[in-house]
Amino acid sequence: MAVPKRKTTKSRTGKRRSHLRVSTKNIIEDKKSGEYRLSHHMDLKTGFYKGRQVLDPKK
Repeated sequence: MAVPKRKTTKSRTGKRRSHLRVSTKNIIEDKKSGEYRLSHHMDLKTGFYKGRQVLDPKK
């Protein structure tokens, strides 16, 4: 069975894991309604996307 010859140090492990992080969500404030929403998603309260009415607003 293959076994590592030397112990992997904490710094080497940290370097390998440097890209494994949780990315933040891109939350913006809607210009018309003032509600927070994800960018490139429509506003569910008003039904607008890119300045156009896409869906009937929720009641």
